[in-house]
Amino acid sequence: MTPEERAFAAAQAAAPAPAEAPRRRISVLRIAVLIVVVAAACASIVAFRSVSRSARSLVVQSAFMPYVDATATPQYAFENAHESNLVLGFVVSSAGDACEPSWGGSYSLDSASTALDLDRRVARFGQRRGQVAVSFGGAANSELANGCTDIAKLTAAYRAVVQRYSVGTIDLDLEGDTALSSTVVARRAQALHTVQQQARAAGDPLQIWLTLPVDPSGLTSAGSAALATMLNAKVTIAGVNGLIMDYGSSLPKGMSLTTASESALTHLADQVRSAFAAAGHKVSAARSWQLIGATPMIGQNDSSDERLDLRDAAALVRFAEQKHLRRMSMWSLNRDQACGPNYANVTIVSPNCSGIAQRAGQFAKIFQAFKAGKPVKFEAGASASPSPTGTSIVDDPATSPYPIWNPTMPYAAGTKIVWHRNVYQAKWWTKGDTPDAPVSSSSQTPWTLIGPVLPGEHPKPTPTMAAGTYPKWSATKTYRAGTRVLFDGIGFQAKWYTRGDVPGITVNDPGQTPWELISSK
Repeated sequence: MTPEERAFAAAQAAAPAPAEAPRRRISVLRIAVLIVVVAAACASIVAFRSVSRSARSLVVQSAFMPYVDATATPQYAFENAHESNLVLGFVVSSAGDACEPSWGGSYSLDSASTALDLDRRVARFGQRRGQVAVSFGGAANSELANGCTDIAKLTAAYRAVVQRYSVGTIDLDLEGDTALSSTVVARRAQALHTVQQQARAAGDPLQIWLTLPVDPSGLTSAGSAALATMLNAKVTIAGVNGLIMDYGSSLPKGMSLTTASESALTHLADQVRSAFAAAGHKVSAARSWQLIGATPMIGQNDSSDERLDLRDAAALVRFAEQKHLRRMSMWSLNRDQACGPNYANVTIVSPNCSGIAQRAGQFAKIFQAFKAGKPVKFEAGASASPSPTGTSIVDDPATSPYPIWNPTMPYAAGTKIVWHRNVYQAKWWTKGDTPDAPVSSSSQTPWTLIGPVLPGEHPKPTPTMAAGTYPKWSATKTYRAGTRVLFDGIGFQAKWYTRGDVPGITVNDPGQTPWELISSK
């Protein structure tokens, strides 16, 4: 019997039982009352079912997504990080062309692949089942839309980054008056709507996060306007990530960073809910928290009197779990260590340390406890099929960017080789140590796994020179440092006194050969 049938039966039971004699007709009034009772009972049951379905429809998804400064020195080995999700920052306009994407204004996408080996490291993180998001903007440089006024070129720039790194999520870290001006926000929204539509049409949905400054009252007016513009431009926003840091004068005297951050996020949830409603998307109060992210700055903040310590971080995690935030981040993994005795003034923010007493990786460990729900699995995230392993693999020199490892060849620190379709780099001088030999600790191998050989890679061509450019090398002649010769059409320069050492014969070990390759006159 269905609930509705049970309700009807209950209503019937409540009605007066008909007498055997004399028989009386049930009045119209009684029929009306009976109908009302049944209808009310059924309506209440239907309403309960509807509320239950609504309550069950909120599927909580959350993830810890720390930032990594991809261009900071020393280089942070994010490819070996324990996290499942990372946000790499920051892609901005290049110094010479506002419409050309660059990493930190210092590396084009191509030069980042060469100088930072970034493409391979992203692929390596994908091998380990990690998901990489890319962040555009940041506080230090110019976000692409700031200066690129050509919508077609701006669209192409965003798309080039998304496609190059196969990311399913991008983050827009919009800080400063220019990045949040109405004109810039409008063209950014137009370009990203196109990029998102193209990605969706290709079967690779693209999630877009807005990362915006907040104060204890939530978004600034400029931040609220930026969110409204993006929504009105039909950009699908995955969420708004509040930068709960550097409050400055907006932080009331005596208010802790934890209290200020909880206040900022509570107001942010309300603002996001209102913004989505204004754009025609009704969002429940509970659902609004699934459209919220939070990013504190660990340790010393840019505001000298603001410091987020380990207890503050733990309190934020508890708040985020209670409210079911979608995302928890931190700036940054690069800084998750103590500064050490040689860093003179810890109140000055360092890109490489937190400025407080802590163990290395301690903040990340605290934030990894964020378990408001199952981790988010981003669509079309950066990934690479695990490279095959085993001695049956044959590496092809024609499709390898570096020489194939040779057990009889010595390799100096820093030398890169290919073995079993992966690129390795020597940590110290080594000879005969198999790059992928099983070890219990990374300290037991002289090799660091950088990442897989990428599709389409091939050896860098060796530059040749015309006969007569330099004298031919002679095995019987003595050469001093700086002398240049030709050997098989390739130019070499002596690094020190040498006689009888064949140029190029040990080029894989640049620290040991007296000859260095030259590429121009």
